[in-house]
Amino acid sequence: MKASDLFVQCLEEEGVTHIFGVPGEENADVMISLLDSKIEFVLCRHEQAAAFMADAFGRLTGKAGVCLGTLGPGATNLVTGVADANMDRAPLIAIIGQASTRRLHKESHQNMDSIAMFAPITKWAQSISSPHNIPEVVRKAFKIAESEKPGACVIELPENLAEEDTDQAPMGRHKTRRAAADHKAIKQAVDLIVEAKNPLILAGNGAVRKRASKQLQRLAHKTGIGVVNTFMGKGAVPRTDPHCLFTLGLQGRDHINAALDEADVIVAVGYDLVEYSPEHWNKTGGKTIIHVDFFPAEVDQSYPVAVDVVSDVADALWQMNEMINQRFENKLPLFDINGRGPLRQTILDDFAMEKDDTSFPMKPQKILWDVREFLGPEDILLSDVGAHKMWISRYYQCDEANTCLISNGFCTMGFAFPGSIGAKMAFPDRKVLSINGDAGFMMNAQDIETAARMKQNIVAMVWLDGEYGLIKWKQQNSFDGKHSDLAFNNPDFEMFAKSFGVWGKILTAADQLKPALEEAFAQPGPALIAVPVNYAENRKMTKRLGELAFTI
Repeated sequence: MKASDLFVQCLEEEGVTHIFGVPGEENADVMISLLDSKIEFVLCRHEQAAAFMADAFGRLTGKAGVCLGTLGPGATNLVTGVADANMDRAPLIAIIGQASTRRLHKESHQNMDSIAMFAPITKWAQSISSPHNIPEVVRKAFKIAESEKPGACVIELPENLAEEDTDQAPMGRHKTRRAAADHKAIKQAVDLIVEAKNPLILAGNGAVRKRASKQLQRLAHKTGIGVVNTFMGKGAVPRTDPHCLFTLGLQGRDHINAALDEADVIVAVGYDLVEYSPEHWNKTGGKTIIHVDFFPAEVDQSYPVAVDVVSDVADALWQMNEMINQRFENKLPLFDINGRGPLRQTILDDFAMEKDDTSFPMKPQKILWDVREFLGPEDILLSDVGAHKMWISRYYQCDEANTCLISNGFCTMGFAFPGSIGAKMAFPDRKVLSINGDAGFMMNAQDIETAARMKQNIVAMVWLDGEYGLIKWKQQNSFDGKHSDLAFNNPDFEMFAKSFGVWGKILTAADQLKPALEEAFAQPGPALIAVPVNYAENRKMTKRLGELAFTI
């Protein structure tokens, strides 16, 4: 068969249902082969947006999301989204075109070494050198992308090879069992937990993958230990569970930071140092750290590991639960979670402080209170990067794993809105809301046309402040209130939405938010809600965190 037909058949064998992208003439053969496939090609308006769609799709499903771009500028436009998926641990396959192998050795039109460019930001990047290699390259790329820790892989297909004939066939998938933990490491970990005086569990992004959250909840209940999550570990323990102590991540003196300061043993489950550096929560050192993850712990002076439990996370937690059962039958839990009750109630009271506030522009706390009340337990929120992300991380808590997607590894502006298109593809029956700053939204605003063309009922909420608010916040904190020029102008977002045939509304009062959400999610396609936000709350929050008196 034709090599491009074989390539598409290999994608079908991998279970690919959607490809997000912008094609070029160098991958025309693949595009024509896709016409006879059940795979849906989602034509996008920018390659970066396509990569973010695949990023969110992969993160939510555990199966590699797929994006496509042509050679040269098409490939370079994919870079940020590919890097984001790789550092945020989302399985992704990027397919890129390439010039004919007959001119790769010399200076020629749009010819560049794309594989060398992608190598530092992917788990694996490979150019196909022969049509006969297609099955192996595709199978290997998907296997690597979806294996723990998941990430991005790139497949490059030169245009002349796509045209050739081959007698090869797709390779079948097979399940690879992840390694179990060493029994000595499990015993050491349990011994340290039993000997602890004031332990805490820190749940990272690995705690919400591969069924790990269920075993983590069992461990918390058996031991009576409270669980703190990173931005990307939200929902590992439901927000209603008394063991849930909410989110770590603001680099201030927050309630939960004080609890971590007093903890003697930290059980870090699926925690990546890229999420939130340990120097922020282990400033003085001296803590006993149990690292439970798919790979050994990173070497960091603020993260001295007493026990490295290297294993499938769910299996390691299951082994720990079984050993605790055997050793302490009828004596569980080991600790009294009620002792964390005052801390948890203090944080809950903090979340509710502005719930009845009617001031306008709206306070971030009030917006997120209303959003949390409106969205159901399974509905999906995607946060872009900016000042709003800091508020979402603290105030928006989850009932289930993978219902709040935050880019906090690569920390990329422009992720949330296109990511919501991928999220809706993954879970079409759930409400999908992206919260964006006006700066980040405009970085990929063009793909509102993609959502409109597909009649996807996703809702984009844009917080309006007319400047790069997070940069201003950080500069003010570092330079005694001073900041550089960070202001810009915005379009009329209601007219902007209307120009794409999309419902849009700019709020003029706080009591309009919930009705606007109801109306937005009743639309036959996408919708946009623009919310003027009072970011004077940023510095007030900084000041208040510095003055908190703690109840631990």
